[in-house]
Formats: sequence, C-alpha cells, structure tokens
Amino acid sequence: MNLHEYQAKRLFAKEGVPIPHGDVASTPTQARAVARDLGGKVVVKAQVLTGGRGKAGGVKLANTPDEAEALARRILGMNIKGLTVRKVLIDEQSPGIQQEIYLAVLIDRARRLPMMMASAAGGMDIEEVAETAPEKIFRVHIDPNIGLRQYQTTYLASGMDLPQNLWPDFHKVAAGLYAAFLKNDASLAEINPLVITGAGKLMALDGKMSIDDNALYRHADLEEMRDVDEEPPAEQEARLSGVNYIQLDGEIGCMVNGAGLAMATMDIIKLFGGEPANFLDIGGGAKSDQVATALRIILSDPRVKAVLFNVFGGIVRGDEVARGIIEALSQIDASVPMVVRLLGTNAEEGLRILEEANMATATTLSEAAQKAVQLAKGVQR
Repeated sequence: MNLHEYQAKRLFAKEGVPIPHGDVASTPTQARAVARDLGGKVVVKAQVLTGGRGKAGGVKLANTPDEAEALARRILGMNIKGLTVRKVLIDEQSPGIQQEIYLAVLIDRARRLPMMMASAAGGMDIEEVAETAPEKIFRVHIDPNIGLRQYQTTYLASGMDLPQNLWPDFHKVAAGLYAAFLKNDASLAEINPLVITGAGKLMALDGKMSIDDNALYRHADLEEMRDVDEEPPAEQEARLSGVNYIQLDGEIGCMVNGAGLAMATMDIIKLFGGEPANFLDIGGGAKSDQVATALRIILSDPRVKAVLFNVFGGIVRGDEVARGIIEALSQIDASVPMVVRLLGTNAEEGLRILEEANMATATTLSEAAQKAVQLAKGVQR
C-alpha cells in the first residue's frame, strides 16, 4: 500500500525527521486558509500516487494566499498519469536550498536485509542516477538485531561530502527514517529531496512510503490511510475479495493458486512468446465464488485474448475451482478462449466438470502455456 507524500512525511516527523510546516487541502478555499496561516509563501503540491508531478505542472510556488488559492484551483482535478488530483499539500517554502540529497530505506531481497541508500544527486529519479552515475550512490545494510549505527551514517555522509558539522543531524534524520520504516512495516521509506536549507539545516521536502500489505493487520491506523480512489478498480475488487491481483500489459490472463506458481506461469508464458496480462493468486483455500470473482476481474481487461488456469490442488480443491469457472462463465459474456491445467486434490472431478462444459484442458504447464499463446494470437477483441 502506497502512501501520499503528506501521509509519509507525517510518519517521518513522528520519528524526529524535520519536515516543512504545512497541511493538506481538498478545495481552493482550504488551500488559501492554509497558505495564510503559513505566511503566504508556500508550495502547492498535487497529491497523487505517482512520480513526475512537477513535470506535469502539479507542483507550483505561491507567494501570497491568493496565488495559493488560484494554483490549487488549477491543480485540483488535474489528470497526472491517469490519476485525478483530489488533494493538494500546502507546505511553507524552504528558505533557500544549498543541496539536495536522496535518502531511502528499502529491502535488499538478495541479502535479506534492510538497506539504506544515499546520494548527493537528490531531487531526481534515483534510477537515472544509478544508470548514469552509479558511483554517486552509497549503501549500507542494517542488521535488524542491532539497528542503524552511527558509523554507518558517517560513512554515508562522508561519501556524499556532506559538511561535517551536519553529520550528527544527518544521523538523526537517517535514524528517524529507519525507525519509521521499521515501526510501520514498510517496504520503502524515501526522502527525495532531503535538503540543506539556506539556514544550514536538514529538512525533508518530499516523502514516499510503501507499506507491506501483509502486515496491515497490525496497523489499523495505516489501513485507514489507503486511498481507494487511486487503486485500479480491478485491483480494488480483488483486494476486497481476498484475491492477489496486479494488472500488467500483456494479452494472456493468468489465474493461479500460489505466488510462486503464479510467477512460474508468467515466466513460461513469456518463454513461449506470450505476455502475461496479470499476476493473480487465488490463494491456497479459494472457493468457487472467489474463482468466479477472479475470472470476472481478468476478463474486465479488454487486452486479454486468452486465459490460462494453472491450479495445483493442495488445500484448494479442483472441483471448487472448476465450479467457480463455470459459475463465472454463466454470469459474464466470455468471448476469449481458455485453457485449464488442473492437478492435485479432486483434480479428476474438476476436469470432468470442465470437459462437460467443453473447456480445453492440458496435462502439463508447458502444454497449457503453448496452447494459451497460440489461442491468443488468433483472437481479435
């Protein structure tokens, strides 16, 4: 679950990370009131869950409350990369900026450890820095049993040529960011940019945070921060139904039980020349109603030209999956071909149900993937 900038920065501030004074507004009138309270010189920032807001015209400087109101009126309702701006953050302007720094904590999955990254090339996409000047990125891995140590932040500060008098403050900011990352079960906590102001102080001007969905049961307060308006409708329906679904750009819809099997299914589709249209894991104990919901979600994507079912029954039963497929097909107009590979618990019963409904089946995953790719090439939607 991704948080808006204002939400992330508030969580950072709870751990001692300095942020500008500001507040969020959903109307131009509210924006004017916030700007007035802040003295008039403010930044009006679109709150949408995507990058590139500044380039799209979603970040503007205002010098008076009237200007802030006018800019908010222009930005609210703006479409940025397919997302509608419904809120703006009104922050006080930083009194001069000497330097912009990138600072983030994320999970290094290869090392199975949290990792802190820092770069003096802040204020721009870190991917671009990694590609054009990788030597400007410095990394330290954090042992969760020990925590972030001062010698590690000293290494980062030294590598970035940060003025030595700011090293203690940099440690406090870095430690606060790591604390926010840890306490909120985040997979990413990012400040870009962390600036040195004209007064020689560090301040987090922007923030990003991604929360691990699997840990949200421990954070009712964070669950309430979810912006359902920014979720694709299909992903929202899947989440409410207990189905793990991520939309992709391909043409072959995938319904699989188990995340690892789902990844393998996507890989083998690509191996045979196709492109997966989604990642979809119905889970280990899916019932027929969940299967029906999952199929409706897959077919709601107009790019899908074929559907591949790959279900290995352990806890989930093959006959339940088959009934879910038949139930879904009775409720929707499905014009795309489908291939089912079904093994495991009650698989024979499930295959019998599917064969009675004249559905194509396959014994191996390779056979199923090849059939799906061939069928997709012959379909026009």
